[in-house]
Amino acid sequence: MTTNKKKLNEPLLVGVEDGSFEAFPRKPGSSTVLCCVEMTGDKIQGVRLTTIEIDGLDATEKLLKMLEGGSADAILLGGITFAGFNIIDPHAVHRETGVPVIIYSSEEPESGAMLHALKAHFEDWRTRWSIIEGLGNVYKTVTRPGEPPVYFEAVGGSPSWAEEVLKSSAVVCRIPEPVRVAGLIARGISRSSC
Repeated sequence: MTTNKKKLNEPLLVGVEDGSFEAFPRKPGSSTVLCCVEMTGDKIQGVRLTTIEIDGLDATEKLLKMLEGGSADAILLGGITFAGFNIIDPHAVHRETGVPVIIYSSEEPESGAMLHALKAHFEDWRTRWSIIEGLGNVYKTVTRPGEPPVYFEAVGGSPSWAEEVLKSSAVVCRIPEPVRVAGLIARGISRSSC
């Protein structure tokens, strides 16, 4: 995935975000883009794309395929759910890659509402919920002065380390730059292919 050499002491971060999709009604077998962007500072080192099923359970497997051969210092997920309720398992990603994973959210996660939605719409809700439930504590930090806080969970790294990664990667706004860029690419591609 890497196309340029990184500067000394500059972390190589991978941002992951999904594309746009029709929220309701969702057609069985529909898919959207999952984008993986590798960056050092504000420079894009590589981009990988795949498709994932809306409300499916293939996002973890597809992300792991995109990460093959990479050398990231951290993986930043733009949330825990992608393409509706297609959940990426951060523990599996960390276990398979050896790279710490940060789950970023611009809003405080509401696990009660998530559990209710999963129970209401998915027969396999226990499988999906077990991934979310296994994340642990949600932390809060301000990545840019004067902007609202962000929320995060960390797998394979300490909360203080994750906080520093989030602060250092908030280049343009409070969103980590690799996640922001991955979202722009994924949404742009998914809208243009409609």
